[in-house]
Amino acid sequence: MADLTMGQKIKTLREENNLTLEQVGNAVGVGKSTVRKWENGIIANMRRDKIADLAKVLHTTPAYLMGWKEEVELDNLFRIEKRKFPLLGNIACGTPIFANEEKELYVEAGANIHADFCLKAKGDSMIGARIYDGDIVFIRKQEMVDDGEIAAVLIGDEATLKRVQYNPEENELLLFAENPKYKTMRYTGEELNHIRILGKAVAFQSDIR
Repeated sequence: MADLTMGQKIKTLREENNLTLEQVGNAVGVGKSTVRKWENGIIANMRRDKIADLAKVLHTTPAYLMGWKEEVELDNLFRIEKRKFPLLGNIACGTPIFANEEKELYVEAGANIHADFCLKAKGDSMIGARIYDGDIVFIRKQEMVDDGEIAAVLIGDEATLKRVQYNPEENELLLFAENPKYKTMRYTGEELNHIRILGKAVAFQSDIR
């Protein structure tokens, strides 16, 4: 079937799999008339997601259907999967700054990063943790973190990135910088009512330095 057109390949594979036009259409998310147009060559331009879904239901590959060069699988190579994370603005590595929760921008990074959003670091208070001004820090949403973990912390309407430590006996929260020129931030009693952990820092992305 190497010399068949895309439409002929679709029809042949559909019939070999004992599928109706309607069944294929339902699996791909289109009407059976669209599948018929694909088979008749009336519609040649297809979205990539539809090509992938069509290949799956027909038990073939997108490359075969479209006549693309087949991907070569090598033991020493692997595909880098990526996804988009909402960028919520800046977070202070130093003095807390106003928290910007706009979700208009996205950062593309490895799909293996288990985060919900990311923030852009500003300042130099976390350089001991290798987080520099301009780095993107990926945050997994959670209301508590373990002692010693780095977290995005909301103080009133301002956000900062610090290493966290709790002192339950003193009802005290300590936020440590990773730069000796910054003092430890201490909060106790009623002050704790205005502080919220946004989430745990799980990864960061830097330019090559």
